[in-house]
Amino acid sequence: MVKQIYVNLPVKNLKRSMEFFSKLGFEYNMKFTNDSAACMVMGKDIFAMLLDENFFQTFTDKTIMDARKNIEVITCFSVDSKEQVEALIDKAKKAGGLSPRPPTDYGFMYSRSFEDLDGHVWEIVSYSGEEPPK
Repeated sequence: MVKQIYVNLPVKNLKRSMEFFSKLGFEYNMKFTNDSAACMVMGKDIFAMLLDENFFQTFTDKTIMDARKNIEVITCFSVDSKEQVEALIDKAKKAGGLSPRPPTDYGFMYSRSFEDLDGHVWEIVSYSGEEPPK
């Protein structure tokens, strides 16, 4: 089955994107980071590859869309608490990101999202341990 997950995202300015996510507390695997790509460590086996748009384009013949105007995917990850969700949203906003939607509290799950410097949407959730409604 799957051993690792790599989410590949095109970015306009790799250095600025790396600085943005560093301010959120993420670190990089420098073994897989260079002038065209950065391997952001999100967990033991989960990574976001921030790829300069020119390098990203070498993997596809399709047009890279402007994530500030269009959306294809929402990258979601979980943290341990509602407080951690809020702390990451605050860090994202201070680093220049946007959080245009209000929080969503389903009781069993708390959720907020932010847009990074390139407009990619990141959803952060925490689970209360309760069962979701049927």
